[in-house]
Amino acid sequence: MNTKTKLAIIIGSIIILLLAAALFFVFMKMKNTEKEMGEMVELMTYEKQQLEDEYSEIALQIEGFSYKINNDSLLKLVDKEQQRVQLLLEELRTVKATNARRIAELKSELASVRKVLVHYVTQVDSLNRLNTQLKTENTEVKQKYVQATQTVTELSKEREQLQETITKASLLEATNIQVETFTDRDRKTSRISRIARFKISFTIVKNITAETGMKTVYLRIVTPDDYVLTKKSTDVFRYEDKSIPYSCKKTVEYTGENTDMFLYWNVEEVLNAGTYRVDIFADNQLIGVHQFKLEK
Repeated sequence: MNTKTKLAIIIGSIIILLLAAALFFVFMKMKNTEKEMGEMVELMTYEKQQLEDEYSEIALQIEGFSYKINNDSLLKLVDKEQQRVQLLLEELRTVKATNARRIAELKSELASVRKVLVHYVTQVDSLNRLNTQLKTENTEVKQKYVQATQTVTELSKEREQLQETITKASLLEATNIQVETFTDRDRKTSRISRIARFKISFTIVKNITAETGMKTVYLRIVTPDDYVLTKKSTDVFRYEDKSIPYSCKKTVEYTGENTDMFLYWNVEEVLNAGTYRVDIFADNQLIGVHQFKLEK
């Protein structure tokens, strides 16, 4: 074996070792990433369960509160709020833990329910002051009002922390959604009879936890009578295990940074005046909603 052959064998061995080391590094990095994502999903599941517990707690509070109301009008309002809480709780139990946007909305709804409850507590407190037969219970209601106020303050802080966590864990989000209307000569117009094209622009915001790469973004233009504008019946995509129609779509490379996008819709149908809605989807998620009005 000559010197050149030995040298080639040594170099080849080094290259093989380097490749093996690189493959091991990539494997460990993928394993760590998978573990982090699993922990993130577990955290979101835990936070969803916490929210369910809070909804169950407020439902019990409203039920107990209703027994102490002697005013029929106020009792109807409280019963209506109780039904609202029950419906939101049922929806929360069925929504996916990874649906960060809807869970955040349900968290906001809970804060709204608590504010309404505080308002009703105040009303009952005022009625009790006018009723001499309920003076003893009046003191108890005041104490519950203070406790409810403290609970709302604490939950507000928890909501801010949870919202921050959910925002970091969510996949994508579209902001700065704008809809512009043009004539067939590419001039801006607000007259519905002259509109020949929509231009919908938005920004997919920076998200360090989102998966990068090519993303297909689907856009739905929904008319005032809840009809989705489409060109063909085959223009559909999968969303939550269902096929739903879309108006237009575009594929873009997402790098994890702010990504500006725009899509066009050529008007070939008669437009009616009213409020339209733009829904934006990506990665099997609703990432943005925007409403705009068209007037005659």
